[in-house]
Amino acid sequence: MKSFPWLLLVLITWSVATPARAAAGRPNLILILADDLGWADLGCYGNTFNETPAIDRLAQQGVRFTQFYAGPVCSPTRASIQSGQNQARLGITVHIPGHWRPFAKMVEPPVALQLPLAIETFAERLAAAGYQTGYFGKWHLGESGFGPAQQGWQTALETQGNVVPPRVDASTPPRRTAEFLTAKAVEFIIANKDRPFLLQVSHFAVHIPLSTTPERLKKYQAKTPMPNYPSRPEYAGLLDELDESVGTIAATVDRLGLGANTMIVFVSDNGGLHREQGGTITTSNAPLRSEKGTLYEGGIRVPCIVRWPGVAVAGATTAALGATVDFYPTFLELAQAAPPSGQVLDGVSLLPVLRQPAATLARESLFWHLPHYHHSTPAGAMRQGDWKLLEFFEDGALELYRLSDDLGEGTNLAARFPERTQAMHAALKAWRKDVQAQLPQQNPAYDPARADEFWSRKTVTVTRAPGSGRDADAATAPAAKKGKKR
Repeated sequence: MKSFPWLLLVLITWSVATPARAAAGRPNLILILADDLGWADLGCYGNTFNETPAIDRLAQQGVRFTQFYAGPVCSPTRASIQSGQNQARLGITVHIPGHWRPFAKMVEPPVALQLPLAIETFAERLAAAGYQTGYFGKWHLGESGFGPAQQGWQTALETQGNVVPPRVDASTPPRRTAEFLTAKAVEFIIANKDRPFLLQVSHFAVHIPLSTTPERLKKYQAKTPMPNYPSRPEYAGLLDELDESVGTIAATVDRLGLGANTMIVFVSDNGGLHREQGGTITTSNAPLRSEKGTLYEGGIRVPCIVRWPGVAVAGATTAALGATVDFYPTFLELAQAAPPSGQVLDGVSLLPVLRQPAATLARESLFWHLPHYHHSTPAGAMRQGDWKLLEFFEDGALELYRLSDDLGEGTNLAARFPERTQAMHAALKAWRKDVQAQLPQQNPAYDPARADEFWSRKTVTVTRAPGSGRDADAATAPAAKKGKKR
């Protein structure tokens, strides 16, 4: 009888400790999302003007992807991350609510105004598996009633802009958003350090309008520009703020002894924007072609780095074709969480290439659907191995590139390889049918004189064309200036 209390204590200790040990096998997950950060903007991707020591250090400690893909604009990518689905399935094919050209050759399909609540996000699946979930920053997937708090994020705070508005934080002077989001992230990590957690930090940086602190602006104004790169001090300073945030979050994880059991993912939501409103040059994605809002590589190929000490090979690069739809199945696998019932997942787990960077992923093709006017005309695209096909819906033009030989997409091989072009085009059309992608239609109101006018979906009035220095043909659009609906 004397031994019973001791035995009971052992049994109680074992029953408490066993779930804790099981939970310890499931890593903490941190996803840091940059906004409009281009593939060529980081030091670890070859940039010598912008200083990104923390992100570069993350690459030294983990795996850096050289062929990782997002959507061409922000809302589609954010939808793909949360849902694990290609954005064409959801009808979120451009930024919400977006803009359109009412007198262009084609009428764009409608854009879904929010991520449907029926979609189970990866946060919902991980919360059900016992994770604490926290979301801080830009959402851009729907307004009131359709925010992160309604999609499985137990702790959620939305922000917009590079300066925190008073309704979110009343500090005087106003705090920089990157600093504010970092503080919230650190608080969340500390509060949940003894249990598995999922954290997403969605920065507004380096989105326009560009701004930074006076000290950073002065620092980069004094630097020698990088040859063949815009070298904007405001852009570099804003990226510097983002980099400091990444460094602080990683350092917090390490200081708390959580490094070996925490995966940190850093990625951008689309390619870099060449010009801000007003026409001032912002950045360049060279050697990639074009920019955000297009399906050329400059619009969809993005930086992505994954750090997980002991699992992701330190200092390695991988040429595997990864995409933002892959985060959902990767996180499910790591969290030992059940997949959503009846919900298609278009991605694959990234774990094989984190462990063996020379490996490939279990996919044949990647697809994109941009049936809108943005920095290009409505188009679709697919990638299959080294080959990439683009289809432009206005005139049916096809472009074929072999990216292994032509990273800048300068030589259209469609006429030289007609069989491959036809086969890939057939595959692209079959995919669109499978996901029920909505296509633009011929516009009965087409007016060549006004075809370049951009109108705001929110105000239903003429607005500036992306990257332009003036309202699109406003002088020739008296009805538009009055806000007349058509």
